[in-house]
Amino acid sequence: MSKNIFITATGTDVGKTYVSALLVKKMRESGFDCGYFKPVLSGVEEKDGKLIQSDANYVTSTAKIPSSADECVAFWWKEAVSPHLAAKRAGEKIDIEKIKEHFEKLQAKYDYLLIEGAGGITCPLRLDEGEKYLLKDLIKDLDTNIVIVADGGLGTINSTLLTVEYARANGIGIEGIILNNFESQNFMHQDNLKQVEYLTGVKVVATVGRNQKDIELLEELWTGKKKI
Repeated sequence: MSKNIFITATGTDVGKTYVSALLVKKMRESGFDCGYFKPVLSGVEEKDGKLIQSDANYVTSTAKIPSSADECVAFWWKEAVSPHLAAKRAGEKIDIEKIKEHFEKLQAKYDYLLIEGAGGITCPLRLDEGEKYLLKDLIKDLDTNIVIVADGGLGTINSTLLTVEYARANGIGIEGIILNNFESQNFMHQDNLKQVEYLTGVKVVATVGRNQKDIELLEELWTGKKKI
């Protein structure tokens, strides 16, 4: 059974894919057999039923994962909208059992598995009549803890605190916070890191600047063996 962690964020376009790629790359370079899973993905380019440009392509190529982008995604759509809407417009319905089966298949292949969510922790996957299935429900069904990706700049204290409190209210374990677009010499970014840790009680396990090629973790993360 692999060890898993779920990457979510304080919102859309905060940098989950960028951070996910760096994390898997770091894991693999550190000798850990780590794979990648993207349950749902919108805003892709495909040809003959194959992904040719997407978040999954970026992660698999950056981290040099021995799986194609197609193998790492359960559902994908061309339109860059919320998964529930993308599926609806394509005349489809997101099958949660199919996601779980795909997850289990990748679990069996790798010792460690990074799962990247869509949008923020409340991103809707199914909003059928009488049914509300959000990303937090998938996190709970897959029985994983999360790492929260947040922006390093203005407004991050509020959005990060809300995400942490929502996760806790839903019984979801939090492994740490990663601040993206972080400027180490910026006094506001420095204070954001300090206050996010103080207000949430959750450690910032890494900070990532723009266009970094590697990530350095400040705290132990989900290997249970050593810092990577």
